[in-house]
Amino acid sequence: MMRFHKACHRFSLSPLCHLSPPSPSPSASLLLPPKLSGFSTLRARRCVKAHRFSRNPFTISMSSRSASTRLRCLASVCAEDGGGGSSNGSVSVSATATEDDELALGTGYRLPPPEIRDIVDAPPVPALSFSPQRDKILFLKRRALPPLADLARPEEKLAGVRIDGYCNTRSRMSFYTGLGIHQLLPDGTLSPEKEITGIPDGGKINFVTWSNDGKHLAFSIRVDENGNSSKPVVWVADIETGVARPLFNSQDIHLNAIFESFVWIDNSTLLVSTIPSSRGDPPKKPLVPSGPKTLSNEKKNVVQVRTFQDLLKDEYDADLFDYYATSQLVLTSLDGTVKEVGEPAVYTSLDPSTDHKYLLVSSLHRPYSFIVPCGRFPKKVEVWTSDGRFVRQLCDLPLAEDIPIASNSVRKGMRSINWRADKPSTLYWAETQDGGDAKVEVSPRDIVYMQSAEPLAGEEPEVLHKLDLRYGGISWCDDTLALVYESWYKTRRTRTWVISPGSSDVSPRILFDRSSEDVYSDPGSTMLRRTAAGTYVIAKIKKENDEGTYVLLNGSGATPQGNVPFLDLFDINTGNKERIWESDKEKYFETVVALMSDQKEGDLRMEELKVLTSKESKTENTQYSLQLWPDRKVQQITNFPHPYPQLASLQKEMIRYQRKDGVQLTATLYLPPGYDPSKDGPLPCLFWSYPGEFKSKDAASQVRGSPNEFAGIGSTSALLWLARRFAILSGPTIPIIGEGDEEANDSYVEQLVASAEAAVEEVVRRGVAHPSKIAVGGHSYGAFMTANLLAHAPHLFSCGIARSGAYNRTLTPFGFQNEDRTLWEATNVYVEMSPFMSANKIKKPILLIHGEEDNNPGTLTMQSDRFFNALKGHGALCRLVVLPHESHGYSARESIMHVLWETDRWLQKYCVPNTADADTSPDQSKEGSDTADKVAAGTGGGNPEFGEHEDHYKLRRSLL
Repeated sequence: MMRFHKACHRFSLSPLCHLSPPSPSPSASLLLPPKLSGFSTLRARRCVKAHRFSRNPFTISMSSRSASTRLRCLASVCAEDGGGGSSNGSVSVSATATEDDELALGTGYRLPPPEIRDIVDAPPVPALSFSPQRDKILFLKRRALPPLADLARPEEKLAGVRIDGYCNTRSRMSFYTGLGIHQLLPDGTLSPEKEITGIPDGGKINFVTWSNDGKHLAFSIRVDENGNSSKPVVWVADIETGVARPLFNSQDIHLNAIFESFVWIDNSTLLVSTIPSSRGDPPKKPLVPSGPKTLSNEKKNVVQVRTFQDLLKDEYDADLFDYYATSQLVLTSLDGTVKEVGEPAVYTSLDPSTDHKYLLVSSLHRPYSFIVPCGRFPKKVEVWTSDGRFVRQLCDLPLAEDIPIASNSVRKGMRSINWRADKPSTLYWAETQDGGDAKVEVSPRDIVYMQSAEPLAGEEPEVLHKLDLRYGGISWCDDTLALVYESWYKTRRTRTWVISPGSSDVSPRILFDRSSEDVYSDPGSTMLRRTAAGTYVIAKIKKENDEGTYVLLNGSGATPQGNVPFLDLFDINTGNKERIWESDKEKYFETVVALMSDQKEGDLRMEELKVLTSKESKTENTQYSLQLWPDRKVQQITNFPHPYPQLASLQKEMIRYQRKDGVQLTATLYLPPGYDPSKDGPLPCLFWSYPGEFKSKDAASQVRGSPNEFAGIGSTSALLWLARRFAILSGPTIPIIGEGDEEANDSYVEQLVASAEAAVEEVVRRGVAHPSKIAVGGHSYGAFMTANLLAHAPHLFSCGIARSGAYNRTLTPFGFQNEDRTLWEATNVYVEMSPFMSANKIKKPILLIHGEEDNNPGTLTMQSDRFFNALKGHGALCRLVVLPHESHGYSARESIMHVLWETDRWLQKYCVPNTADADTSPDQSKEGSDTADKVAAGTGGGNPEFGEHEDHYKLRRSLL
C-alpha cells in the first residue's frame, strides 16, 4: 500500500485503501499540579479547581530577581472572542512581549503577533488519494486547527487507549469535512471537481476506503448532537454519480471504531465492526470498592516495563474497557443485506486473504493487566472464511508483561502474521528462538514460517527462512523472488536476503548487508506494484531483448552535498544498476512518490513505465507530476498555492561545520526575507534541535536532507520566528556516539555541549547571529536537551524553551529513549543526564510548557511540575505553562496560539534585548567568560572532552 505524507504544507497523498486523518496517540494520564509554595492548601485547591473549569493555561512564573512565585489561576471572564476564535468562554487577547509584565502574566488564552498567527491560520491543503485504477484523485478536505472544546470532551483512559464514550471511538479524532473527485485526464490535467453529495451538513468523515474496483467509497460519518459527536455510521458513495448514502437501512447500527472499523470483502460487501445491539448502559463504578488493589510477584518473575500511561487501574476499568471495545462483526452488502458473524469480542484486526475467501481475525481477551497497555494483553488469532465460518485457531498468545526492555526484544510466540501478497490464501509469520529477549545469544534468532489457510491433516508449517538478526518483514513478488529483511539495533546492522519461496533447492543469498545509519550506502527500496487483488508486490521490469530480472530501487540518494533522490533499474541476479531517473541537483528537490503504470498483470514494460514524482525548491512548495517513459515526458497535475507567501523569499542554506573531536556536523540555517548581513548585522537566533544516536563518527558526520527542500512550517515550528526577523538554526545535528562496545549515554553531556558549541560558533562566525542573543529550544527529548544545555553550557544561550520534556531520569528507571540499561545498572548515567539534578546550575531564563494530559511514556506532566519546583527552589528565572486537555503534542487552536504567544514573549524579553548576563551570578559569569569571548570571536572554546551519547527512543511498540 502506497502512502505519502508531506508535513511541509499539511498535504498527504495516498492511493491507499484505508485513509483517515492522523490522530494523537490514544493514551495518557491526568495529573494534578503539585502543591504550590506560598499558598494555603485550601487556596491552592480553589486555584486548581478554577483552572480546570476555565480551561485556561495554568501558568506559574518565577523571577530570580524577586524570588517570588506569581500564580494566576482565575476563572474565565465571559467576553467576546479576542479575535482568535476561542471557545467555551476562554479569553484570547493579542498581546506583545513589550506589554506590562502583570498583563503578560495574567490569565486567559493569548494570541501571538499577526505575522505568526496568519501563517498558522492559513487554510490546510486537502489530502489526496488515488483510486485503485490510478484514473481518479480523491480530494479529502480538512478544517484548520480544532477548537479546545473538541479536546475538552469527556474521555475514558483505558489500557493505553483514550476513548470518547459518547461516540464510541478513539477520542480526539481528526476528520475530513468534505470529499471531491477529479478525473485524471490523459494529458495529466485534472477534470473539474465532482463533489460527493448527500453528506449531512457538518458531517465528520473518517476511514475513507476505496472498493477494489474503484467504483465505490466507504467511510464513516459523525454529526453533532447537543455539543457532542454522534456515534459513527458507515456510509457509501457511488463514484460515478457522486451520491453518498448510509450503508445500513437501520439507523440503530453504529460503527465501533475503537480498534478495527471495516474492510471490503469484495466489491459489494463489507465486514463492519459494530456496537452490539444487545449492549446496555456502561457499567457503574461501585461506590464502595470490593477490596484493596493487590499486585503480587511471589513467583519472583523479572518484569521490567516502561512508564506506560493510561493503564487499567481496577476491575471496573477492565469492565469499562470490555464495554467500549467489544464489537459484533456484521457482513453487509451494498443493497443493505446484513448478517452477523462470530460472537461479540474485542476484535482488533480484520484482514481478508488475497483471494478474499478467508479472514485473519485477531482479538483480545482476559486476563488483562494493570501494568502494560492492551497491545500486550492475551491475543487470539484465528482464520475464518469470508462469510464468517470458523476454520482454525493459529495461536492464543498469553499476557506479555515480561517483554524485556532491551531494543529488539519481542513477544514470544507467533508474531507478524500476514497473508502472502502474491498467493491466494497463504499465511506467513515469524517466531522468536531467543524467548523474545535480545540479550540472549542464539542462532537462529528468528524463524519465518509459511502455511496455507486450511492445511491438510498433519501438514506442518514450512520453514521459509532462518535469521540471526531480528526479522523485519518480507516484500513478495512471486515463487521465484521475495526479499526478507532483518536488522539489529545495537550494531545498526541490516541485511536483505533474496529467496525463492517456491523452490526449496535454491539457497537464500544476501543482497545487501550494511549499516542502517550509513545513509551514503543506502541502495534504496524496491518499488511495489498493485495487483488485481488489491495487494502490493515487487514490480518486475521487462527490458526489450533482455531476459534479466530487473526491479526498481527508489533511493534518497544521500551525498555529502545533500540528498539527490534517484530511481535505479537493478538486476537482482547480477547486481548491476542503471540510473533511469535522478532529481535535479541545482535548484530543485524531487522524489519518486509512487508507481502509476501497474494496471496490468505481469511484468511491467520499461517503455510503458509511469511514475508519480514530487518537485519543490527552497521557495516553491511541493507540486506533483507524472513522468512517462520512454521520452520522460513530464505532466504536472497539481498547482497548490504557496501556503505562506509572506515568507516565500526566505533564505535557506545547509551549513557544515566540525566538532572538536572531528565529527562533521550539519544544520539548516534560515534567514528572514530580505535579510542582508552586511547591512542588517547579526540577528537574534533560535537554535531548535533534537539529539540523535549513532554507533560511529563516520555515520554521524554524514549529511541528511537536501538544501533544496521546501521550508515546511508547522503550527508550532521554530520557523515561524522568521516572520519576527529571527535567524533560525533548524535541526543542528547533535550526534551522541557510542562506538564499539561503548555506551553512548556515558558521555552524553560532553557530546551535547560540544555539538552546541560548534553550532553556535559557526553562526556567530558567519555574522548572522549575535553571540548574546541565541536562544535554545526543543520538544520532548529536545526539551531534555534544552535544559541540559542551560545547565552545562550557560555561556552559549541567553534563554531556553522546553516543551513536553522529561527532566528526571530516575522517574523512568527501566530505560528511556534507546537506553537499555536500568537505573540500577547505570546509576551515574541516569543522574548525570538528568537536568533535574543540575537545577542549581541553571541561571538563564527557561520557559517550560507541558500538556496537562501528556500520554507519552516518560514525559509525565509531573516532570515539568517537579523541575519547575526545583528551579524555583534555587531562585532560577523560570516559567511553567500547563495546557489543559493537551497531550504530548498540542492540537487545539487556543493552546497552539497561546504556546506561540508564550514563546514569542520569552524570546522578545530574554533573547532580543542584549541582557544575557543580567540575571547571571558573579560566579557563573566568571566561569563562562573565557568561552563566551571565544565564541563571540568565532575561535571556539568550551570543554575539550568528548564522549558518546545516543538517545532517540520513540517508544514505537504499537498498541497491537
